[in-house]
Amino acid sequence: MDYQQAGVNVEAGRAFVDRIRGLVDRTRRPEVLGGLGGFGGCFALPGGYQEPVLVSGTDGVGTKLKLAQALNRHDTVGIDLVAMCVNDILTAGAEPLFFLDYLATGQLEPEQLAQVVTGITAGCEQAGCALLGGETAEMPGFYAAGEYDVAGFCVGIVERQQILDGSQLQVGDIAIGLASSGVHSNGFSLVRKIVAEAPRTGRTGYDWSETPELLAGQSLGEALLTPTQLYVKPVLSALRQGLAIRAMAHITGGGLPENLPRCLGAEQSIYIDVNRWPVPPIFQWLQQAGAVALPEMFNTFNMGIGFVVLVAPAAAEAALAHFQAQGIAAYPMGEVIAGDGRLLGTPER
Repeated sequence: MDYQQAGVNVEAGRAFVDRIRGLVDRTRRPEVLGGLGGFGGCFALPGGYQEPVLVSGTDGVGTKLKLAQALNRHDTVGIDLVAMCVNDILTAGAEPLFFLDYLATGQLEPEQLAQVVTGITAGCEQAGCALLGGETAEMPGFYAAGEYDVAGFCVGIVERQQILDGSQLQVGDIAIGLASSGVHSNGFSLVRKIVAEAPRTGRTGYDWSETPELLAGQSLGEALLTPTQLYVKPVLSALRQGLAIRAMAHITGGGLPENLPRCLGAEQSIYIDVNRWPVPPIFQWLQQAGAVALPEMFNTFNMGIGFVVLVAPAAAEAALAHFQAQGIAAYPMGEVIAGDGRLLGTPER
């Protein structure tokens, strides 16, 4: 017996690494030392920092992968993977430096996983970070044919005195919501249940190729595979221009009610007016098709707001103008109030 008879093709693995080498090189930063293929990736700290602090994050894409695998389209989930990690560390004010990925599959399918890495490199380019390395694990019998899983890991840097941790936030500060690109990468267990089981006249469930009227000609699959918005460059640009951003929140699993309070300081709450931004059609369709209660929608999905920056009142207009100029719709959605750490005002629409 040999390894290939056991289901692991070592030569295919080597060929896959050679195939993606050029993609990885596109994300290279000056601080990267060496090339792809070592046991570890080396990265020199950038200069100019007095007290540099490294900020790390890790995440996956969740059951959105089931949709990518069902539609045999794998590039967008690579962007999702990067976005979920770098948007998280961005909330501390950190610039992403490098990213690593872990891909696991039952049997290596080079074209499939090359699409994933293509998406990862696109995400790294959008975030300005290097794809420093990764791991591809072939595990026969662990995953069904055509299935794979991905995880991502990123490291960023911020000056110690500039870390955003909630301590700078003040009562009266304004919450500015930055538009999401859609469902992003959370809530897909509910999404898949709605699509598969929603009752309708004459049948149960929907096909990914269907084009509901609400989506204006876009198929369900296309709308739901839209990758997560990366907020890194517009937000870092705002910080470097001196806009008075005092806290930030990435709106992921748990929606606004769970994530927005995470950036508050002691004895603070936040009130938002849910009528201050348009809810994208994909959320309207999910709510209607699945007969989902509005509080459940807000507790599961981002509902059109993927990232929130909280600014001093005097900086609100400049912040809105900045993000609009960067091509991201921004909405003044609420303000910080005295309280006990809760989000007030959500599911009343």
